[in-house]
Amino acid sequence: MQETATSSGIPVEPLYGPERLTDFDPEAQLGSPGEYPFTRGIQPTMYRGRLWTMRQYAGMGDAEESNRRYKYLLAQGTRGLSVAFDLPTQIGYDSDSAMALGEVGKVGVAIDSIEDMERLFEGIRLDGISTSMTINATASILLALYVAVARRQGAEVRRLNGTVQNDILKEYIARGTYIYPVGHAMRLVTDVFAWASEEIPEWNTISISGYHMREAGCTAVQEVAFTLADGMTYVQAALDAGMEVDAFAPRLSFFFNAHNNLLEEVAKFRAARRMWARIMREHFGAKNPRSWMLRFHAQTAGSTLTAQQPENNIARTTIQALAAVLGGTQSLHTNGFDEALALPTENAARLALRTQQILAHESGVAQTVDPLAGSYFVETLTDEMEKRAEEYMTTIARFDLGGRYGMLRAIEQGYVQREIQNAAYAYQRAMDEKSAIVVGVNEFVSEEESTVPIQRIDEALEQRQVERVRALRARRDAERQAGALHAVEDAARDGGNLMPRIVEAVESSATVGEIADVLRGVFGEYRESVVV
Repeated sequence: MQETATSSGIPVEPLYGPERLTDFDPEAQLGSPGEYPFTRGIQPTMYRGRLWTMRQYAGMGDAEESNRRYKYLLAQGTRGLSVAFDLPTQIGYDSDSAMALGEVGKVGVAIDSIEDMERLFEGIRLDGISTSMTINATASILLALYVAVARRQGAEVRRLNGTVQNDILKEYIARGTYIYPVGHAMRLVTDVFAWASEEIPEWNTISISGYHMREAGCTAVQEVAFTLADGMTYVQAALDAGMEVDAFAPRLSFFFNAHNNLLEEVAKFRAARRMWARIMREHFGAKNPRSWMLRFHAQTAGSTLTAQQPENNIARTTIQALAAVLGGTQSLHTNGFDEALALPTENAARLALRTQQILAHESGVAQTVDPLAGSYFVETLTDEMEKRAEEYMTTIARFDLGGRYGMLRAIEQGYVQREIQNAAYAYQRAMDEKSAIVVGVNEFVSEEESTVPIQRIDEALEQRQVERVRALRARRDAERQAGALHAVEDAARDGGNLMPRIVEAVESSATVGEIADVLRGVFGEYRESVVV
């Protein structure tokens, strides 16, 4: 009989029965939903009580164009917004910077100032919607802009609900939109933790992301291990900054990829939840049960979408969304089937949302809590996922003799990057050898070309955005703006929390690029060493 394995290389037997779970302790490893170690979910009723938040990640062109898409998605039944920012915004350059040329509004929305942020959310009450912002190096600035706009709307700021990704470590590992050296970037992360716990207590101050590492080619096991190791690093940094663990840990959140191997993905989510609960209670000594909960957002896997036969991506996204739901996600984004070709059209975005709605209301999977619990195969996979992820985390801890910042040392020495690169190479070889089949790509190929409509970005948009930011600079109160930027610089130098100063700066109409440049002047910029 042919041997087979999951995408992480976990061997799969032809049949699973009770003999595979002879060491299985249901009380210790499962428990009840809503109770430690949360293997079966963080809420006792899960989707019987409340469905997951259906988000659709969107942002393109300028603020007006993105605002139209948000209103369209809300009208179609989405329950939360998820903002994609363009590359200049992500790395702290204004639209009129030479570094932004050709990139303005291309992979997300261009946001330079408080006026752009106001236009982005025009007609949308910020205290009445949950918003997720995928932003990292400039997370502190974009969060400040969001709060400043909420104030202008007259919103009750302490009721703001949402998430700022604010996960800088995965940028050094897999994505590359970093600005500052690691230590200074970690300071910005913990400044957000401390400030938000007082000012916007319902806000999730970080979304610790395995998604981008998985997109770069890591396995499901590596995704769990590297994400939780990042999480431990953030917790330790906050403790070292003088915070109490139960003051910030309940607002930590996670962001995972949902891939094609359905049952391995379900096991991944369950194992991650159990591991994090034990890490927080036993390693960090958290006392609040909310500090033990791994709350996560999932997004279907963009890297699995194909330009060939793009309609096949509808089936892929459905399987991936089902894995996230069966795994107990708190919110979900489903990719448009055309995203291997361009940003999604309205039709593709609507169909992606309808996929979630059909799962929620027609499939029956939301009718009971953790419907796959007790499956011999799923429980075996969950245990094996945990075992293999813990082996990685043990290796990572050895990079630092104190065991506190092993992940930072592992990143600096290129260990994590190499492991991901090796996994990506192994998968590409499997595709080349056809031991891994991708329908429409290396098997079941069609000569017919796709006629899928493509979302286009207006080429004139960049110049309009450049003119807007220059006009803002010409009419703002230059003295107030300069004073606010000096205050940011002083706080950066003297070690004070930067967030109050950044909020003042954005309210003075200082731009994203100007604030980032002040911090560049104090912190310097990170330069990646070559990892082979």
